[in-house]
Amino acid sequence: MTVAFVDAHREAYGVEPICAVLPIAPSTYYEAKAREAQPDRRPARARRDDELKGEIGRVWRENFCVYGVRKVWKQLKREGLTVARCTVRRLMAELGLRGAVRGRKFRTTIPEEVLGRPSDLLERNFVATRPNQVWVADLTYVATWRGFVYVAFVIDLFARRIVGWCVSSSLRSDLALDALEQAISDRPRDEADELIHHSDRGVQYLSIRYTERLAEAGIEPSVGSRGDSYDNALAESVIGLFKTEVIRRRGPWRQLEDVEFATLEWVAWYNHRRLMGPIGDLPPAEYEEAYYRAQEALETAAALTE
Repeated sequence: MTVAFVDAHREAYGVEPICAVLPIAPSTYYEAKAREAQPDRRPARARRDDELKGEIGRVWRENFCVYGVRKVWKQLKREGLTVARCTVRRLMAELGLRGAVRGRKFRTTIPEEVLGRPSDLLERNFVATRPNQVWVADLTYVATWRGFVYVAFVIDLFARRIVGWCVSSSLRSDLALDALEQAISDRPRDEADELIHHSDRGVQYLSIRYTERLAEAGIEPSVGSRGDSYDNALAESVIGLFKTEVIRRRGPWRQLEDVEFATLEWVAWYNHRRLMGPIGDLPPAEYEEAYYRAQEALETAAALTE
């Protein structure tokens, strides 16, 4: 409005005298007129912000629309784009983008007090120094229009990688067992190396068929001893991500097949692309690959010194 007023009276009074009376600097007026003549004429920061908004939006969309400021900033850095974290925060706010926020946790496994339980070999110490040293397992439920479906996961503790999963319409021992079978099949390992399988007290994990399969595969069972969520915190954390990043954001769900396909997509993204803070903001697969490269380098160096 001020620029229009100056335009209307500049011939009679001149730009500078008018600007001396109005709350506008002559340079501001001339910049506004230059932009009218050349719409692409904008400050460098504005052009940079527009470029960054495009990249930020792309990263956010490519990662299930669940990344917050820190994860978007980390991913941009991985792609070689230098930007301040505060700038990412400001532009995400302008775009109306935000990360997924976890909701309440619900218990799905039923504790079994009658069956003899294996010992607790972890004692809440969720640390592994190599892949296939500790697996943790848990399951959750998803409401659909056709009733509840259940999803079981097996996670390798070292890189937080999901190594087995299964979706079923029944909360039975086969659900957990099928996820375990996938993990055993897909994870070749040296049976001389001890592998611990840790779970909570759910009856699915204490069933005879499940414990027999662990023994057959040479896997040592471990069950939380204190009977609360902290006994299996790592698995519950991954399930919390699954519920937050997929189930709550993309529901409501029609049927089992929809949940199964969404889980397949999410697990592939989670293992190969999702940045995980506890492992240095790397995807689980990349963290494992770095471990194996380091081991190969050590073996090569040892062979050369012999």
